[in-house]
Amino acid sequence: MSSQTAAAQLSSEVQKFDALAHEFWDPRGAFHPLHALNPVRLDYIAQRAELSQRRLADIGCGGGLLAEGLARHGAQVCGIDLAPAMIEVARLHAHESQLPIDYRLCSAEELARGGAGAFDVVTCMELIEHVDDPAALLAAIAALLRPGGALFVSTINRNLRSFLLAIVGAEYLLQLIPRGTHEYARLLRPAELARLARAQGLELRDVSGIDFNPFARTARISADARVNYLAHFHRPE
Repeated sequence: MSSQTAAAQLSSEVQKFDALAHEFWDPRGAFHPLHALNPVRLDYIAQRAELSQRRLADIGCGGGLLAEGLARHGAQVCGIDLAPAMIEVARLHAHESQLPIDYRLCSAEELARGGAGAFDVVTCMELIEHVDDPAALLAAIAALLRPGGALFVSTINRNLRSFLLAIVGAEYLLQLIPRGTHEYARLLRPAELARLARAQGLELRDVSGIDFNPFARTARISADARVNYLAHFHRPE
């Protein structure tokens, strides 16, 4: 997919983030919660998967925050996104950081058509709740993974607590993220995510919650997955 084609096909969800790409690396900008979450996500992945010299695909990489951390752990990272401005920001920042990350403007489905079974690890952070067809995304991810590979997904649960905290509180009251970032109906419960992944031959290994303190701007792993959570899946040999 060329950059012109991708731009022409931008969904409303992609447009939300593409318009804010210039703020991506500002720790006090529109994406500042991601800057707090990123060390927690990175540690979770690094504790559960070998990264050094492993091929890794970061699906929905945005401006490259997680991708750069993974590259610093020794992974050979390919980051993809459908937002042209995000990919441009990611490439520029990786160049400044002297990190050899392969950023591509394409979908997971397109990457899978050219690289089935090519990756040891796939990460998909804060993306699945924004796509129209989560099952199709997981099918593409499963195709990308080699047997024995690992998938890590970060998303938001769907219940009253997550609605009040992640949408009403974070978007409207505290204005931590732009209004309209999340749509409640698109959120997935862990059991729903596990069922979709299982249909693609992926086994659930772990679900852990992420506690985010909006006032201290800190995050930590917890046993409470009622709002933000991380899931680890495995593709059997």
